[in-house]
Amino acid sequence: MADINRDDDEIELASPPRFTYGERVVSRSVVRNDGTYNGHDIGAVLVNKGEIGYVIHINTFLQQFYIYAVDFVESGHRVGMRAKELCTLDNLPDEVLEQLGDKAVALRTLGSAKP
Repeated sequence: MADINRDDDEIELASPPRFTYGERVVSRSVVRNDGTYNGHDIGAVLVNKGEIGYVIHINTFLQQFYIYAVDFVESGHRVGMRAKELCTLDNLPDEVLEQLGDKAVALRTLGSAKP
């Protein structure tokens, strides 16, 4: 167990989870199979940067981090991700929505079945 890399000293579990069940999120990076996703080769792309998914479960890892199980509908993959790998689409701060202006309206339909 000594070889586990805790990449930061922050204890996320000291605060509530950043995302909630059913929240729309977008991947901030490409996610590749690290060998834990059955049926795909190690290194295969599971999720592309910018892909939209929904939080379906929240768990913890190493008594330090929240792990969010995210269902990425477009690719059909369900993967576990850290908060730093995701960005919300449903709960953006008001100042961000103001900066987006008219484009903020388009965010409401991203990732939904409605055109």
